Amino acid sequence: MITLLWIIVLLLILGAAAYLRVSLMTATLAAAATLLVGNLIGVTGAWSWIVFLIVALPLNISPFRQTVITRPLLKLYRGIMPEMSNTEKDAIEAGTTWWEADLFAGNPNWKKLHNYPKARLSAEEQAFLDGPVEEVCAMVNQHRVSHELADLPQEVWSFLKSKGFFAMIIKKKFGGLEFSAYAQSRVLQKLAGVSSELASTVGVPNSLGPGELLQHYGTEAQQDYYLPRLATGEEVPCFALTSPEAGSDAGSIPDYGVVCKGMWEGEEVLGMKLTWNKRYITLAPIATVLGLAFKLRDPEHLMGKQEDIGITCALIPTDLTGVETGRRHFPLNCMFLNGPTLGKDVFVPLSFIIGGPEMAGQGWRMLVECLSVGRGITLPSNSAGGIKTLALATGAYARIRRQFKLPIGKLEGIEEPMARIGGNAYLMDAVTALTTTGIDLGEKPSVISAIVKYHLTDRMQKCLIDGMDIHGGKGICLGPNNYLGRAYQAAPIAVTVEGANILTRSMIIYGQGAIRCHPYILAEMEAAFDDNPNRGLRQFDMALFGHIGFSLSNFVRSLWLGLTGARLSNAPFSDNTKRYYQQMNRFSANLALLSDLAMATLGGGLKRKERISARLGDMLSQLYLASATLKRYQDEGRLGEDLPLVQWAVEDALYKLQSSLDDLLDNFPSGLGGILRALLFPFGRPLKRPSDKLDHRVARIMQTPCASRDRLGKGQFLKAISNNPVGIQEQTLRDILLAEPLYDKVCQATGKRLPFMQLNKIAEEGKALGVLSDDEVKQLEKAEIGRLKSINVDDFDPEELKAQSVNSQQSSEEAA
Repeated sequence: MITLLWIIVLLLILGAAAYLRVSLMTATLAAAATLLVGNLIGVTGAWSWIVFLIVALPLNISPFRQTVITRPLLKLYRGIMPEMSNTEKDAIEAGTTWWEADLFAGNPNWKKLHNYPKARLSAEEQAFLDGPVEEVCAMVNQHRVSHELADLPQEVWSFLKSKGFFAMIIKKKFGGLEFSAYAQSRVLQKLAGVSSELASTVGVPNSLGPGELLQHYGTEAQQDYYLPRLATGEEVPCFALTSPEAGSDAGSIPDYGVVCKGMWEGEEVLGMKLTWNKRYITLAPIATVLGLAFKLRDPEHLMGKQEDIGITCALIPTDLTGVETGRRHFPLNCMFLNGPTLGKDVFVPLSFIIGGPEMAGQGWRMLVECLSVGRGITLPSNSAGGIKTLALATGAYARIRRQFKLPIGKLEGIEEPMARIGGNAYLMDAVTALTTTGIDLGEKPSVISAIVKYHLTDRMQKCLIDGMDIHGGKGICLGPNNYLGRAYQAAPIAVTVEGANILTRSMIIYGQGAIRCHPYILAEMEAAFDDNPNRGLRQFDMALFGHIGFSLSNFVRSLWLGLTGARLSNAPFSDNTKRYYQQMNRFSANLALLSDLAMATLGGGLKRKERISARLGDMLSQLYLASATLKRYQDEGRLGEDLPLVQWAVEDALYKLQSSLDDLLDNFPSGLGGILRALLFPFGRPLKRPSDKLDHRVARIMQTPCASRDRLGKGQFLKAISNNPVGIQEQTLRDILLAEPLYDKVCQATGKRLPFMQLNKIAEEGKALGVLSDDEVKQLEKAEIGRLKSINVDDFDPEELKAQSVNSQQSSEEAA
């Protein structure tokens, strides 16, 4: 019995050492101390010490361990894992890891998360949002843009250029605004709530494109020439990467350049002949300078010994002979300027390469480094802004629109999709704030940018579907008063561009995350193929045994956190959010453990098991989304009235995480799923989706003017002017709420429950009965005007709906 107790104590001590992640030497000393106690009480003897020394000495004597254990394992590792290609290395090494690495490591440091600074706007940035951004929002009539002009009005283009909208990322010394990433996000959110065309037009020049590439890699001459012209709008940029043959697989672009000599401005110079065929390029129809990605070859070795130089980026003026632009694509009835560009044997000097000739072949690295920043701002911000506006518009509409003698927002069937919209609006705004905080701290978070691009565009699309269901006929009939239909049409565009969501989920998030975020995998890979064998052996030894300890720790943590429901794990607060942090501790350890097991069982084949990697990526992603939500709650002062929004967002994210984990266990390789399920879920799945009561509380916030609702839509364009139906509806919501007690007074005076319609007639009746004052009559009449505007839909003369080109053709035929 004493022996059994001693063995249990030994296992608990070793388990505690693994859980706490102490060093190998500390764990060895703890085991030795336990053996010594066993000696003193007569449980252990000499054989125990012999076994202990046989195990402990080789592990703790580095030269011996490296020779006897690590060297054979290194040889085996090299045989299993192929060396990374240069393209893979560039993709993996590009950017930085940040908070996502903590979430991947199995033991998140919540203090670290909450110590990141709160995202803030400078006085200059706030003034820009309150001034020029507000002004341009008021200038745009979405129906006119999408149905009549097929473009933004020229006065809007002029305003955007003159006010520096295309220069938010350009430094002030070149005439730009030099705004923070957070400020850029807030600008795009506000614009997206008005018009996807407006947000896209502003977003693209401030994302991946000539401006960003020039600031990071351009020569001094290139910067001095182009950046001031880009800042003022004198030059309109676009960036041509995608082609019919290479969409998501951008590394396989067929467009090429050949180094050669040619005539330029009357002189023979060393340059390159470029041939390309690009598609889906935003701003290409009006661009004056084309950022071009192509594969450069030097068959005559005019630049050096290398023949296939690699992907290169250059700046090409679009007025050069042979450059074709001007035609437009027609992406789902959305009128942002997007189109093809072609060129054949266009000769330019080598000085047109961004960064000069020495940057030839460095284009892929340039692209993946810069893409991680732009992809983390533009589409996620556009998605968040659109859903924030949708949350307010849907809440107002659901409170104004009545069926079955009730505001439809009080029907439980409506509350469910409303809660999804409101909860996601809160979460998405939180995610953009945390992500841009990282960027403003100097990070280039390639994994996070993939997470937020995929999940925010995906949630945006699903919220728009919910919005369409709630609005019914109001959503499907396009016209000046429809604030939903065009956004619904545009949603698949955001899902498709900058890395299709299917690819992003199944390959990119975890494909990069597993290597970049894991504390040892990249170090093992680099050490295994180090040119210096002795150094490589030492580094591989350190990484390998660190990895073994890491895996043991996550096994013990997963076991313990599963048995205890994580109730004893650390949490930074002891309020209603405590259990969320604890569950995230548990899932973080699960993610780390399952990652190691998946890599151990599948090796390099994991990259081909896209559904396995997608589910592991889902776990990492949902941890990030939930942590961003909790970070926002803390930054805003832990306001109790916002708690339903926080709870819905976090519970939804963690439930989705649990579902992905459950699916992963059902399909885990090597038949380990059942064993792992018993380890991770010893008492069954612990989490449920957000409750009906929580849905009700979120839906009520959306329908009731209050501080929580204001924070939900903070920063959006809500001015009640003729071309802003959302702003008018916001005013109508307030008018309806003021009208309801007046309506009740008339009903009480008449002794009848009158239908809540024709409020102008109810006002007349109330005045005749002497229960309403003149001001109260006007209030009811005003509410009725707004109510009808809110629930009615647009209609047109049939001629108005004909495309202008058709009308012109008919006129010509009639004239003939």
